[in-house]
Amino acid sequence: MRSVAYWIEVADGVLVRRYEELDLSVGLVVGDERCLVIDTGGDGGQGAELAQAVRDVTPLPWHVVLTHSHFDHSFGTEVFSPCEVWAHRRCHADLAATGVQQRDKWARHYRERGEDEVADRIALVNPVLPDRLVDARAELDLGGRRVELVHFGPAHSDHDLVAHVPDAGVVCAGDLVEHGAPPQFGDAHPQGRPTALDGILALDAPIVVPGHGDPVDRDFVRTQRAELSQVAELCRAVAAGTLTAARAVELSPYPEQFTRTALQR
Repeated sequence: MRSVAYWIEVADGVLVRRYEELDLSVGLVVGDERCLVIDTGGDGGQGAELAQAVRDVTPLPWHVVLTHSHFDHSFGTEVFSPCEVWAHRRCHADLAATGVQQRDKWARHYRERGEDEVADRIALVNPVLPDRLVDARAELDLGGRRVELVHFGPAHSDHDLVAHVPDAGVVCAGDLVEHGAPPQFGDAHPQGRPTALDGILALDAPIVVPGHGDPVDRDFVRTQRAELSQVAELCRAVAAGTLTAARAVELSPYPEQFTRTALQR
């Protein structure tokens, strides 16, 4: 990936690395004894850039958590090995089932865009399967700081994890929250997305880090939750036959392409 990137410190020892490519946001939480890298980018080059950037911040040993299996969040993991890689149990299953397909699809995508260097890096990825598997909740001790990993049910994927840093008032939400572009519904569960955002809001953290875009506040999450609830209702109405897909597109808060994908899900 193109590596135009910079750190934002959102709280003491909690940083967000922002990438121009895909408007991606990844996280770093620093404790007294260990640090936690939240998502690793979309290829070995981006992973290596992130690893060096982490080392510029702290020499502490790292763990990795993957918020979900999509290539842009998980394909830079190999560079961090060996280390503990945390993820939801179904993230492991999805990477095992689709990792090679994702690699081939996105390498082809970037090659068709004329970005051969990016395509070559993606083509070299060996998807890393997480080895510390979470079902509903887990807690990591970084030394003087704990991080809660929480799954709120199927939403953006069927295996999203958020990383909550209670003492800093920060939640790294992965793609459960997206800023700067409408939420993606490619393999989403539209009915579960409002519930997942309810879970994030219940953590009562004033700072929420989306998987794409700048950090946001609780008001932004509430607004996106209302939009996602509207989409979920439109999906129910179309499924029940009380609303046409065309009318749902007209009523949706999101552009037609995103809405039609949600309706198909």
